[in-house]
Amino acid sequence: MAPVTAREEILAAVRGALRTADRTEAAVPRGYRTVAAADVVELFAARVADYRASLTRCGPAELPAAIRTALGPARKVLVPPGFPVDVESVPPDTALTEVDAVVTTATLGIATTGTIVLDHGPGQGRRALSLVPDVHVCVLRADRIVPGVPQAVAALDPARPQTWISGPSATSDIELTRVEGVHGPRTLHVIVVTEP
Repeated sequence: MAPVTAREEILAAVRGALRTADRTEAAVPRGYRTVAAADVVELFAARVADYRASLTRCGPAELPAAIRTALGPARKVLVPPGFPVDVESVPPDTALTEVDAVVTTATLGIATTGTIVLDHGPGQGRRALSLVPDVHVCVLRADRIVPGVPQAVAALDPARPQTWISGPSATSDIELTRVEGVHGPRTLHVIVVTEP
């Protein structure tokens, strides 16, 4: 009889435990903490500011002017197909490394975290659009801001790709020196559109 290795002993013990183990699955508690914010737009605005991003509120009629202001001196702006406002832009096949800014919509905003969520539908484009240009201007309808993460997860389609963005790109070194724009936009400007 060949000697038994430690590996074989461990695997035999695991197999034996699996044969005799109680196969009932433990219940996973789903009572997540939720937030019932009285004014989710105010909370969202405060959290966006915490991340050093900027936020503008406007009505639908003021949106084109708000976008122009948020873009500032950006000369080469990319706008994905399906964006609801006419914005002067470069052709969609322009290399992202040649683009100064991108303008997108967002699917959701999360008030407690100041996060915008893109699911890359119309007006949002592919994921790289929100990661490569130096400036990202994102338009979000106020009625698409939810109080917390559980509400966002419940509202999103899990079959769609998602990009969750909390502020401009930032990282810190071992000395906790914050550096922005290393792996994404240096500037994030969120425009919240409220109905009149």
